[in-house]
Amino acid sequence: MKFTPTKLPGVRIIDIEERRDDRGFFARGWCRKEFEAQGLTARIAQANISYSRHKGTLRGMHYQVSPHEEAKVVRCTRGAIHDVIVDLREDSPTFKQWIGVELNQDNHRMLYVPEGFAHGFMTLRDDTEVFYLVSEFYTPGAEAGLRYNDPAFGIEWPGEPAVITDKDRSWPDFED
Repeated sequence: MKFTPTKLPGVRIIDIEERRDDRGFFARGWCRKEFEAQGLTARIAQANISYSRHKGTLRGMHYQVSPHEEAKVVRCTRGAIHDVIVDLREDSPTFKQWIGVELNQDNHRMLYVPEGFAHGFMTLRDDTEVFYLVSEFYTPGAEAGLRYNDPAFGIEWPGEPAVITDKDRSWPDFED
């Protein structure tokens, strides 16, 4: 795997290293030793799948509060997403900054999201499936979120959401 740092400390874009032959390819999509060598959380508590029927579905921006913060490895296994994360680590030099990365079934790219980040995505194709490795168990009482269009962050989405839950549309304005 190739780990590419981003402008947000601790965040990595992960590209697989394909070994191709006439059958297709083989690649490693997870290796605890490689994640640990990068200084990344290598604990996995859950593997989650999200399926969205329609292009323009927006899910997020979600996170869990301390002590239940999650690190995630996100991959789009079918379709395509514009994946967005926001740095919520108050002591970080990139506090409140965000990045967006296209993950799709063709580029096989993954995004490593450290603890302390909000995460969300918008589907770019119909019938999109996303697979997550998550470091902590989901804790309903620790769930929190940011509104996708909160001016505190200025996230640039590829369009207006076609499908979004009332819950995700209604998160309050962010306060430091």
